Amino acid sequence: MRHKMTAIAASLLVGIVAGCGGSGSSGTATTSISGKVADGYLAGATVFLDRNGNYQPDPGEPSTTTDANGAFTVKIDAADMGKYPLVAMAMKGQTIDRDTGLSVADSFVMSMPAGAMAGTVGSNFISPMSTLLREKMAANPTMTLNEAMTQLRNQMNLPAGMEMTADYMAAALSGTNGANYQAMHAIAQQMASLMAGQAPLVMNGSSVNVNRYREMMALINSNMSGITANVMGGLGMTSPFMTTMMSQMQALLGTMPVSGGFANYSGMFRNMTSQRSFWSGTGTPITPMSGGMM
Repeated sequence: MRHKMTAIAASLLVGIVAGCGGSGSSGTATTSISGKVADGYLAGATVFLDRNGNYQPDPGEPSTTTDANGAFTVKIDAADMGKYPLVAMAMKGQTIDRDTGLSVADSFVMSMPAGAMAGTVGSNFISPMSTLLREKMAANPTMTLNEAMTQLRNQMNLPAGMEMTADYMAAALSGTNGANYQAMHAIAQQMASLMAGQAPLVMNGSSVNVNRYREMMALINSNMSGITANVMGGLGMTSPFMTTMMSQMQALLGTMPVSGGFANYSGMFRNMTSQRSFWSGTGTPITPMSGGMM
């Protein structure tokens, strides 16, 4: 009888240990990451943990799809928490932009820095803003998230206290800095339009040309003050500034090879901004107004 009870106890113990991992037969502990994707909230976008840094979903990388409100929850290995960026892919004919109620005109990719990953209690808001923060930090490995946010805040001439990783649509309703968060939303829309406009040169289905993508984001980074001025001037994507910028981006990206080794574009991110000033298109350092752009 004692041998039988011992066998039963051993069997129960094996079952308990196997269940602790939360990921089936592998026994690996998992955790869930929840958040939203937007320029406006994007429904039907693919969100994945980009373990190899190629901006596209690969077999074995945890992934999910955003719901009708742009929200997602993806389960990842607990050991991967904070190690890799989250990437969101908006796909033409599949992803719906809640700002318009229509499918996105062209596919584009956004991401969020690994260091900004906050688990189920954080915002985990993937947007054009978080995408640019990720590229700043990738180009300058010693840069902290706070430094990158300060740079972007200054480029956009926003007041101190603005949270650059916030859900700007929800924050716009909070009352505090609401008008500035509304402006962030409008700027994000134009950034997303610039990114989608390069889809024929940057993307091939769900495949991404990493060098062209990083060059595109570097060009957006270097023109952030101009993009901000375009929005604050009440101008759209057909303004002279945007038309010229789009043409220049397409011409430059079109000359880049579609294959080859990973290029280093850190020079296009480094030294263009500081924590207290940013560089305008004329090379003149500008200190943001204390009250922000509104």
